[in-house]
Amino acid sequence: MKTKKLFLACACALFALAAQAQTQVIAHRGFWKAEGSAQNSITALKKAAEAQVYGSEFDVQLTKDGIVVVNHDDTIGGYTIAETDYATLKDLKLKNGETLPTLEDYLKAGKQLPDIQLILEIKPHKTEAQENRISADCVKMVKEMGMEKQVEYISFSMHVCEQLVKLTPGSEIAYLKSDIAPKDIKAKGMTGIDYYYKVFDKHPEWVKEAHDLGMKVNAWTVDETADMQKLIDLKVDYLTTDQPLEAKELVK
Repeated sequence: MKTKKLFLACACALFALAAQAQTQVIAHRGFWKAEGSAQNSITALKKAAEAQVYGSEFDVQLTKDGIVVVNHDDTIGGYTIAETDYATLKDLKLKNGETLPTLEDYLKAGKQLPDIQLILEIKPHKTEAQENRISADCVKMVKEMGMEKQVEYISFSMHVCEQLVKLTPGSEIAYLKSDIAPKDIKAKGMTGIDYYYKVFDKHPEWVKEAHDLGMKVNAWTVDETADMQKLIDLKVDYLTTDQPLEAKELVK
């Protein structure tokens, strides 16, 4: 009986390790190519959850009066977000007719979808004061909503990443700029690299280096099947893609 239990425990452990080793899929700005969707919309988040991918990536910006909104570009509807009060922006429409979501809107929707990770990208801002504020506000809101385990953070701004390490050291935090070796990212307290996929043509060794350091590796934005397969063969942990269904077929 003891031998059987030991065998089952070992089998479960091996299964868990295999599951961890499998490349996972992240929908870039949500599954925005789905019908009725749009980039960074709440519908895109819901469609990504329906597609049963690992995560849905989205971008945040800070308005002039300190409201965190979900948008990739620093402008929308002819307005520069950082120079405009939220009251002026709140009724602007996305391409699918949804209004511009706030981070609070997005997190509330995400909390109803507990099986998908929310990959929160904090965009670089012009001043450190703005980056400090948006980093602190994002972390505060995530903690207040009890979503620390469901939200992971990424940024092209090293300053933002360093602030996140201080503010939420238990979170998954990855750097996006694709220009620093994993050991140097690890030394700054981050948990992963999230790099442009072509960087791994030049530095394929960074995948193993990161893994040896206990870090995760994500590649963005990978839309061609051949590129996806190459990165899967390299054993990256995640593919961020605008083609989540195609990527899912490859990682089965």
